[in-house]
Amino acid sequence: ADGAFVRPAKLAWAQEPWPNPFNPVVNARFALAQAGQVQASIFDLAGRQVTALTDGWLPAGDHPLRWDGTKGGKPVAAGVYLLRVATAQAQLSGKVILLK
Repeated sequence: ADGAFVRPAKLAWAQEPWPNPFNPVVNARFALAQAGQVQASIFDLAGRQVTALTDGWLPAGDHPLRWDGTKGGKPVAAGVYLLRVATAQAQLSGKVILLK
């Protein structure tokens, strides 16, 4: 294939996580090409889920994400975390660095 007919991604960053490093809040925007089930979560580097940002059906378009560096209302430790957005067809992830 010459790339001329590559299908557009079903999921992409509309704006990568910012500010990064962050304190106290990190934001991001993702673009969904078609409506569908979306899960967005923060994970630690050991792969444990810290918090779910969204889990549900979203329409096509741009969607904001925001994390305030907490788990269950309590601040988490400074360090590197992964912001992951997943649909049935695609997955995005980005490192975010929480400073104290």
